[in-house]
Amino acid sequence: MAKNLEIAYLLDFYGDMLTEKQRNAIDLYYNDDLSLAEIAQAADISRQGVRDNIKRAEQILTELEEKLGLAKRFSDMKQGFAEIIRAADSIEKIGENLPQEYKANIKNYTKIIKAASERLSGE
Repeated sequence: MAKNLEIAYLLDFYGDMLTEKQRNAIDLYYNDDLSLAEIAQAADISRQGVRDNIKRAEQILTELEEKLGLAKRFSDMKQGFAEIIRAADSIEKIGENLPQEYKANIKNYTKIIKAASERLSGE
C-alpha cells in the first residue's frame, strides 16, 4: 500500500517527465485503480505492454526522486511548516498576558506562517 501511495505522489512531481503512454498507464493503474487488463483494453495494447509501461514509469519516477529529491524536500517543508505553526500557536497561547502590541505581532506572524504553509500545500 505504501508503495502505491509513493508512486502516486511521485507521479504528481515528475509525471511530465514520462511519455504520454507511461503517464496514462501509471495514472490509470495507481490513481484510478484499474487492472492491467482494463488499461490494456482501453489503450488497445497487450496486458504485457501495459505492465512494461508501468514498470518503466515506476523506475523513471524512482530514479528522478533519488537524483532530485523534490518530493522529499516538499514533504520536509510541509512538516517544518506544521511544526512552526504548532509552535506559533503555542506562543500565542503563552503570550496572552503580554502587552497588546506583542500579542498583535505574534498573531500577525502566525497568520503569515499559516498563509505560506497553505500556499505550499496548494490549499
